Amino acid sequence: MSAQIIDGKEIAAQVHEEVRLAVAKMKETHNYTPGLATVLVGEDTASATYVRMKRKACEELGIRSIGREIPANISQAELMALVTELNADPAVNGILVQLPLPRHLNEEAILNAIALEKDVDGFHPVNIGRLAMKGRDPLFIPCTPYGVMVLLEKSGVKVSGADAVIVGRSNIVGLPVAMLLQKANATVTICHSRTRDLAGHIRQADILIAAIGQAEMITGDMIKPGATVIDVGTNRKDDPSRKRGYRLVGDVDFESAKEVAGAITPVPGGVGPMTIAMLMKNTYHAAELALKI
Repeated sequence: MSAQIIDGKEIAAQVHEEVRLAVAKMKETHNYTPGLATVLVGEDTASATYVRMKRKACEELGIRSIGREIPANISQAELMALVTELNADPAVNGILVQLPLPRHLNEEAILNAIALEKDVDGFHPVNIGRLAMKGRDPLFIPCTPYGVMVLLEKSGVKVSGADAVIVGRSNIVGLPVAMLLQKANATVTICHSRTRDLAGHIRQADILIAAIGQAEMITGDMIKPGATVIDVGTNRKDDPSRKRGYRLVGDVDFESAKEVAGAITPVPGGVGPMTIAMLMKNTYHAAELALKI
């Protein structure tokens, strides 16, 4: 048996097209263009790459991109003032402060300062609180967990009643995706570094979400036959045959897992493209909120 490959690039392209058409209609009907402000602090190479990708996506979809590049030595007060300024700017619908921030800055305070209605990353404590509560919905869902749920939906995976196992309990992926799966009526188990018999838990999973940040730690013999495997991990693995000396792999050993799973996301090309797609969708939704439509 060889698993169905869940093509994140293709599904992300569908989301992009939906957003592009919605943005065009908003411009035509309301003479209004959604705007996303990206704040890049310092010169971290990976962060700069992610921000460029987000700005490029904005350009392609007709969303106004407002870029702010800030030196790494900015003070807490200065960065807070910038967030306050963007909160007050009617041309800005979404604010994204690229993480991680330099160590001297209080990351939590910065994120909390972003206006709730502009929190397109979905990490404001009120949004996370609403996500956690039964019968409540956040204004915005964190982008990567949101992307995971759309991948499952578009791939025809039945979530209600399924046994879902999440490996990893980060605030960015593990915990929010667990809450989303629970809202979708899955029975959810969260595993982590202190979990006893990790393989035993994984073997019970109809849906496995791998988000632990350890290259290829989950192997095919740990996976329930026919399970759906969503691999959120992105890790560098040395590969002298590649020009750059490494290749990207997930938290799941793809080659062994694909022979057991019913469906699986590749790395790269699985969850990654969905994160930016859902950011674009959240930004459009923020513009809807601003227009009260």
